[in-house]
Amino acid sequence: MFHVKHFYNEKNMNKEFLLKNLRTVPDFPKPGIRFYDVTTLFKNYECNHEILEATYEIYKDKGITKVVGVESRGFVLGSALAMKLKAGFIMARKPGKLPAETISESYSKEYGTDTIEIHKDAIDENDVVLLHDDLLATGGTMLAVYNLVQKFHPKETYINFIIELPALKGRSIFNPQTEITSLLELEGD
Repeated sequence: MFHVKHFYNEKNMNKEFLLKNLRTVPDFPKPGIRFYDVTTLFKNYECNHEILEATYEIYKDKGITKVVGVESRGFVLGSALAMKLKAGFIMARKPGKLPAETISESYSKEYGTDTIEIHKDAIDENDVVLLHDDLLATGGTMLAVYNLVQKFHPKETYINFIIELPALKGRSIFNPQTEITSLLELEGD
């Protein structure tokens, strides 16, 4: 069981409805981890629409020119949000998944290292970039994506999540001046 600590409530969104549609999977991907499965939000049009509209309201006046979706759940809302913001959409992918020349950033994970890539021509210094993923836990993947995007020297970079787990202190690894938003902050009982 969980409760909502904070929810971006620009349009009086129905938090309880979203929570009822958010699946939690105990002991995934390993024992002791509670996995918040946003695919149950994505498959429901009303949930998907509410999440998209709330996120759009946050960023509609920021001049976003590119949205970067993080593999793979970040592609779902990221792509729709880019269309709504009239921005381009960029995929941040694992190595070997993008067909043209890429740049990459490696990062440490709890059980090893991983790498994330984007196309070398994806972003330029005139872009205002929004990075999007489904969940902020410890923040390692998003920090790698952020560092990767900074190699392009964009005008501004924002970060957004659907869900944040504040107890894991993922925000603490980012520069405090970096604007990070999340729609739901979830905590256990």
